[in-house]
Amino acid sequence: MFTMMKTLFAGSAARNEAKLRDHYALDLIDQKIRETETALKAAKATLASQIQRSRSETAQRDALNTRIKDLVSRAQQAMEAGDKNLAHDAAAAIADMENEAAVRTNTLTSLNQQIERIRLAVEKSQRRLIDLKQGAMTAKSVRAEQKTNVAIARSLPNAPAREAQDLIDEVLAKDSPSDLADIFEEIEDNVTHKTIEERLGNAGFGSKSKVSAEDVLARFSNSHKKAKK
Repeated sequence: MFTMMKTLFAGSAARNEAKLRDHYALDLIDQKIRETETALKAAKATLASQIQRSRSETAQRDALNTRIKDLVSRAQQAMEAGDKNLAHDAAAAIADMENEAAVRTNTLTSLNQQIERIRLAVEKSQRRLIDLKQGAMTAKSVRAEQKTNVAIARSLPNAPAREAQDLIDEVLAKDSPSDLADIFEEIEDNVTHKTIEERLGNAGFGSKSKVSAEDVLARFSNSHKKAKK
């Protein structure tokens, strides 16, 4: 029993949620678009930051390579002049700079790959946002058309017309009181055999059960004849 009640409550909650989603569909669409715009702005900000960092790393690496070239030239001059100690110090500095330049090059390569991934994601999100906005415009247009159709359907007298037609059909379907009375009389005559008596009387076998117009006229004629005598 508990499981069944739980299932029923879950079904009811799902239906209510579906009704709410349908009722506030346009508001939900606008909210999701705003959330997408916010996320896209954050992604663009991250992309801009990474691009700025990449440019800074590139500038530092290029400056380092320039210093390395200058030190190499100076170290060679010291070697040619026979100053081995100074040349050795220059060589040690060049080695440190070359190691640093290698690290910066690797960092820059990884950074540029990350920038490319973010750029592709931003472009995809931008296209998706445009599609969402166009879809939202279509949804709003369809919802406005639906509301218009509902308003038109409610304004037209379809329901009263159907009700009136139903009443007409009911009236026409009812039996006529006069027809019903005739049927009752016919049934009564058949049950009491009055029909046979009337048929015999009308044929001249015995008296009639009912006076007809011909009987009245005959009586008038006989009275007139007696008056003349």
